[in-house]
Amino acid sequence: MASISSPLSPPNLTKLSFKPQLKQPFLQILQPTLPKNLISTSRPRKLRLSVAAEERTSTVASPSSEADRRLYIGNIPRTVSNDQLKKIVEEHGAVEKAEVMYDKYSGRSRRFAFVTMKTVEDANAAIEKLNGTEIGGREIKVNITEKPIAQVDLSVLQAEDSRYVDSPHKVYVGNLAKTVTSDTLKNFFSEKGKVMSAKVSRVPGTSKSGGFGFVSFSSEEEVEAAISSFNNAMLEGQQIRVNKA
Repeated sequence: MASISSPLSPPNLTKLSFKPQLKQPFLQILQPTLPKNLISTSRPRKLRLSVAAEERTSTVASPSSEADRRLYIGNIPRTVSNDQLKKIVEEHGAVEKAEVMYDKYSGRSRRFAFVTMKTVEDANAAIEKLNGTEIGGREIKVNITEKPIAQVDLSVLQAEDSRYVDSPHKVYVGNLAKTVTSDTLKNFFSEKGKVMSAKVSRVPGTSKSGGFGFVSFSSEEEVEAAISSFNNAMLEGQQIRVNKA
């Protein structure tokens, strides 16, 4: 029995001496590894949050650039609709919306429109490709919309519009020179009859003439007389068109 027990004791002592040596480095490796893992996983979250915040900021700020993406398109045919205009412009860039302007009295197209592009690059491309081209035989003008005029000037124009007396008896006057004012129009038509009121329509938010206007009378007979007398007449160097509004 003594010969059996003596050889067994050394292996037992050896196992006892190695077990703590194996566990200790194992624990030492685990202890620093866990916090490193936690730190490394938390950092991407912070980065993702900051990126998301930047994206939200840029999204909020983007509408301020709409003025740089909004195009004025002038001298378009009266028959062109919103959808038709959008398809034409879309050939040169992504379109957000297209709006043909109509007169609230006659319902006629005012021969101009506003088109908002998706990006500034799309807007610049549309100007380059479309300005000076023809739609329905008419040479169109395409540019970035003008800045609104000063509030003082705008209030003067609003006062001018408020003085206009509407009537069921009125004529539409087209192809007006840019220099023709509401007073000029009224005085011109007053040469052959009694005029109630007259106004030149303007590009919304600007002092720029829309190239047409309205003259109101008190009777249908006066309307017929005005058409007979002034249709194709010359006013400030341009041949005007006059017909029932």
